[in-house]
Amino acid sequence: MAEQIQKKLQGEVEKYQQLQKDLSKCMTARQKLEAQLTENNIVKEELDLLDASNKVFKLIGPVLVSQDLEEAKGTVRKRLDYIAGEIKRYETQMKDLEKKAEEHRDVLTKLQQDFQKAQAKTAVKA
Repeated sequence: MAEQIQKKLQGEVEKYQQLQKDLSKCMTARQKLEAQLTENNIVKEELDLLDASNKVFKLIGPVLVSQDLEEAKGTVRKRLDYIAGEIKRYETQMKDLEKKAEEHRDVLTKLQQDFQKAQAKTAVKA
């Protein structure tokens, strides 16, 4: 009996550890997106300071290419929207993983208690 509980407990611990790894990956990806969001907000602020008489260049590979100001602003706006959407997606994913981790913690606690009871019964019989 105790061996079955121990095997089940080990399986749940492995699942819990995988959830923790997935949560860590999500947090890392979200942090990168936050950095990109900050960077793109700075670009947007700089573009907002310009008027039609200013020239805007876009780096494509090793070459600077002239770009229309409104086109540049539109590109940055789209990028900001995309990044914000991705951040929301990762936040939802993180909440889901945290909920699953909490459920696994409850299962692990119960299994540990069952395992300890089974060990105690085995010790009393011996």
